[in-house]
Amino acid sequence: MACAYLVIVIPGLLAAGGMDKGAATSAVIIVFALGSILMAFYGNLPFIVGPGVGGSAIVGVTLAASEHVPWQVGLGIAFWSGVLFMLLTALKLREVVTRTVPLQIKLGLTSSIGLFVTMLGLRNAGLVLANAKTNALMLGNFTTPGAAVALSGLAAGVFLQARKIPGGILWSILVATALGIPLGVTRLPASWFSWPHSPSAVFFELDPVGALHVGFLPYLFVFFAAEFFSTMGTTLAVGDKAGMLDRDGNMAQINTPFVVDSIAATVGTLLGIPALTSLIESAAGVESGGRTGLTALAAATAFLLLLLLTPLALMIPKEATAPALLLIGLSMFSGLRRVDMDDFSTAVPVLLMMLLTLGANSFATGIAGGLLCYVIVKLLAGRRRDIPSGLYIVAVPLAYYFWTVISHS
Repeated sequence: MACAYLVIVIPGLLAAGGMDKGAATSAVIIVFALGSILMAFYGNLPFIVGPGVGGSAIVGVTLAASEHVPWQVGLGIAFWSGVLFMLLTALKLREVVTRTVPLQIKLGLTSSIGLFVTMLGLRNAGLVLANAKTNALMLGNFTTPGAAVALSGLAAGVFLQARKIPGGILWSILVATALGIPLGVTRLPASWFSWPHSPSAVFFELDPVGALHVGFLPYLFVFFAAEFFSTMGTTLAVGDKAGMLDRDGNMAQINTPFVVDSIAATVGTLLGIPALTSLIESAAGVESGGRTGLTALAAATAFLLLLLLTPLALMIPKEATAPALLLIGLSMFSGLRRVDMDDFSTAVPVLLMMLLTLGANSFATGIAGGLLCYVIVKLLAGRRRDIPSGLYIVAVPLAYYFWTVISHS
């Protein structure tokens, strides 16, 4: 249910670029199920695998709607990014890079992602808006029906979580959805059951040959870097909440979820959906006690049921899922207390990572920025010994990533 909003959001983003929305909705549900089943049986981890908002926005909005690049070509670019993922994962280079990340950055990483999730919840609730005149964030109208639904769900979630009642986050979504009915926020479907739309309009429609144009190289790198760091961040952040990390902030057998993600990122484009990855919303399952692949399998089963109960999924408004995101995001700030804030050269990169996550509206960009800032700040502070040698190598593509993000923003 924490991920249910993506069944609405992802097809909407892809439809902006000309993709059939009904077919995209069925495809999103299918890839959710397939990716999570693979994670359940191969990884035995409580991670839900599904499409990220960023990749779909690049294909549907940035490339197709703005740059007039066919969405089929956009899927082709995402496909090659997935192939690169598979190669790096097979060579275990992703694990090497992850272990190169300094411990203090890993500790702050969970809080950085928590900030991203919290802001996502505030925006979905309509409590925080973008002010076009000042080009800054501003408070929304707390008296609107949508805000009332979100705040009521948040109150219910806090009440239940504080009393450690199992399934508090799930109940908060249900309470908010129910309260939204008389307020006109939750729209009851005409029928609870329906046959799914055929996904044939998006299956195997990608254009990997057309994607091999030198002009698309920056987009390929944006896909690759964003997915790389978001996957790494999600794995470590959710793993931290599940108690799966060691004293150095590393996860044993971390290459296992990387294998699943790389396969999903590649196969997903064949089925019409880009940028599949382990989702930060998996923290909802972990928060409720999930520790094994049974959690991912249960989620996959629920998504398959949505093929016949699509009206039920579409009924849940984003305002009803906002309390869950807020509670999950806020709970992830606890890792910040383990960061050595008395060490200026350590505190600055971590805090800048959080600010970049907020400013860029992307925790992948924030993580990449935090790593780059760590190298720069430690060098300026004369603390070169604190910088792992491998991080110098990683800093080169990080700098290029920032150039591509800035130049194409």
